[in-house]
Amino acid sequence: MPARLPSAPQPTVATTAHPSAQTPAHRHTSLVAALCRHIEAAEQPPSLNALAAQAQMSPHHLHRIFKAVTGITPKAYADAHRAHKVREALGAGQRITDALHEAGFQAPSRFYEGARQRLGMTPSAFRGGGKDTVVHFAVAQCSLGAVLVAASALGVCAISLGDDAGVLTRELQDRFPQAELIGADTDFERLVAQVIGLVEMPTQSHSLPLDVRGTAFQQRVWQALRDIPPGQTVSYTELAERIGSPTSVRAVARACASNTLAVAIPCHRVVRLNGDLSGYRWGVARKQALLVREADPAAPMASLASLTPPADTPRP
Repeated sequence: MPARLPSAPQPTVATTAHPSAQTPAHRHTSLVAALCRHIEAAEQPPSLNALAAQAQMSPHHLHRIFKAVTGITPKAYADAHRAHKVREALGAGQRITDALHEAGFQAPSRFYEGARQRLGMTPSAFRGGGKDTVVHFAVAQCSLGAVLVAASALGVCAISLGDDAGVLTRELQDRFPQAELIGADTDFERLVAQVIGLVEMPTQSHSLPLDVRGTAFQQRVWQALRDIPPGQTVSYTELAERIGSPTSVRAVARACASNTLAVAIPCHRVVRLNGDLSGYRWGVARKQALLVREADPAAPMASLASLTPPADTPRP
């Protein structure tokens, strides 16, 4: 399922300081938060010029500030918000034409042009929980437990790690409740073998076709993750700086947590600013195991149990 719309920045509330005493960063955050609310309330996405006039600054200056605070442009934010409204309406069973109209799409063709990127499938298939969509999948065993690999016609859409093959399969069914799930054939087993190879030897590169679904901001974060070399780690703060959004650390962390392609998009290479491990949707012990292997590929492979962190390991 496509990732959710990133939250708009929350304005900093000054209890005693006069607005003129706020730092530029605080003023920019408050301004952009107000503009995000304005975009969400508008029947039609406001133009950059209209937003700039409301903010009393030049379009170029507003564009730069908005992107610095949120990590995406005003247009990308508006597009993501409209797609979010369509997903909610379709998920509630609303008619496609009504959902598109209420989300502000006057010409349905404009939405259909990018429907696969926004929804991961056609609107009718999304409304039906993946109806008429074919997803091939298989569950195998690796040194980190069970691994589920699923692929649509566009490429690998899920790589999940866990302890129970049945749980992983049910999670896939919940994600595509009406899709036709087809078990592995010989060709797909070769794809699964490639994924297992990534788990066992995470230092190797891959050319897996990926069906990556997310907002424009999430896509930028996930691409930056793929640019981190094996054996290296970065903090969420460093990752935010790399994508040109130094104030979007929390949004970057949420994008990492929304990744559904374990190892192929290596979100395990992101750690806390002090180097400590943070949360990992497939278990912090697996994150640690992957990092240990990348740091010293020639070392004997440690068992997952030996790397299990304390139960109170914090999440990001």
